[in-house]
Amino acid sequence: MAEPQIVVAGHICVDIIPAFGETYVPLEALLRPGRLTNVGPALLSTGGAVSNTGLALHRLGVPVQLMGKIGDDLFGRAIQDVLRRHDPALADGMIVGADPSSYTLVINPPGIDRIFLHCPGANDTFGAADVPLDQVRRARIFHFGYPPLMRRMYLDGGAEVVKLLAPIKALGVTTSLDMAQPDPDAEPGRVDWLQLLQNVLPAVDIFTPSLTEMLYMLDRPRFDALHADRQHAIASGVLRAISDQLLAMGAAVVALKLGDQGLYLRTTDDPQRLAACGTLALDPQLWRGRELLTPCFRANVAGTTGAGDCTTAGLLTALLHGLSPVQTLIMGVGVGGCSVESPDAASGVPPWDAVRERIAAGWPRHPLTVRLDGWRSLDGAVWCGPDDPGN
Repeated sequence: MAEPQIVVAGHICVDIIPAFGETYVPLEALLRPGRLTNVGPALLSTGGAVSNTGLALHRLGVPVQLMGKIGDDLFGRAIQDVLRRHDPALADGMIVGADPSSYTLVINPPGIDRIFLHCPGANDTFGAADVPLDQVRRARIFHFGYPPLMRRMYLDGGAEVVKLLAPIKALGVTTSLDMAQPDPDAEPGRVDWLQLLQNVLPAVDIFTPSLTEMLYMLDRPRFDALHADRQHAIASGVLRAISDQLLAMGAAVVALKLGDQGLYLRTTDDPQRLAACGTLALDPQLWRGRELLTPCFRANVAGTTGAGDCTTAGLLTALLHGLSPVQTLIMGVGVGGCSVESPDAASGVPPWDAVRERIAAGWPRHPLTVRLDGWRSLDGAVWCGPDDPGN
């Protein structure tokens, strides 16, 4: 296996995904007490940021190393088996301990956003000491995923995340971080996420959360309003307000995933911060002060599990290839669009060149639904903000 260019660490689990028919069933009927719902064979796949983003990178052709924590149990062996089927070396970075392996039951019927029943297992004990720096220093990017689903990582204001990322950034490796939605009724729902992000983001170069995750953590009234009205269109002012906060906290590049409404990219106006992004060496003439948005591509949706993680894989691969901000944004939604054409997270992702060819051939897009104020279209597919230099 080639020397890894990206190390993906953090949350990993085994996903159990029952197959549903094509007929839409309302959620309230599907989960009605006492109802027996017939389903098809279960798809067994790995899930979590390590698997979803890591396997997508592997399928795109990026040499990648995976680091996750599992137990010496049936689910742990299933995780290793799934990874080995992609490449025997992908299971080598798994840390086998005494805690049980994590698993997720993914309820993903047609026409309904996915529902997760999740056991965190060994992910709760993952810490900075589980990541050997001598293995990370050889990579160009270190990507970490899902602190909200990893207890040790969200305690004490994210001190363990800082303990992990700060030394890696000091090595000159570009750091990348993705989040997950905290459970409002469990311990993560009581975490001071604003304080955690303030502590963590100075050590993060590329930050790729979803908008809903950031609204939950930084603007609960807007989060509650968005969930009360699922048809409510996102306003560009909300995207700018959230990204303003995240950039001020220390991130250099913020990519907010908007689900089926697209992908938003915002970058720092500080050229010194861009120059401090490690091995990626982002050119300030291209990357300084960018604000871009693109809608999603039309896809034959079989399941949305892991779509955000695959979008992140597309973004990171584009950065490795030295693409411009506009091209990086487009490739992110392109890889995400491919991923939803399979019920699991990553098996729908083709090689990198195939994604580029599909886009170049005129892959249709969804109409733009985000409300823009003062933005301009660059090419009918990507829009830039009022203050974006547009180069």
